[in-house]
Amino acid sequence: MEAASGKLQGKRAAGQLGEDIACRYLEQQGQTVLARNWRSGHLEIDIVTSDREGNLRFVEVKTRIEPVALAPEEQVNATKQRRLAAAARAYLNDSGAPKPLAGSGESFFDIVSVVLGGGRQEVEYFPAAWVPMYV
Repeated sequence: MEAASGKLQGKRAAGQLGEDIACRYLEQQGQTVLARNWRSGHLEIDIVTSDREGNLRFVEVKTRIEPVALAPEEQVNATKQRRLAAAARAYLNDSGAPKPLAGSGESFFDIVSVVLGGGRQEVEYFPAAWVPMYV
């Protein structure tokens, strides 16, 4: 049981580090972090930012430790996308959630992939990675 617990703690620590790296990267790209790990019930958004145009960006961060069999961004499948779209709707309807002061009011779904290993960090940013389909 201890080994499983240690693995989980290591995974959480890597995830936290990946989100820290992603926030710094997005801020270097001119975005403002509005929220981290925003939750509504069982729904969660890793990072919410506002870009230079005042658009909201809902960012999913995928962090992996080398070697990786599948690119982290490829793990944001249709099920995950639906959950993120539902979380974004909840965020937009939450009057207490931070919003941009001005802007076009558009929303985008982005992915930041972080791969850790060998003392280095590889960051890839996928802006507007998908468009949710509402039915």
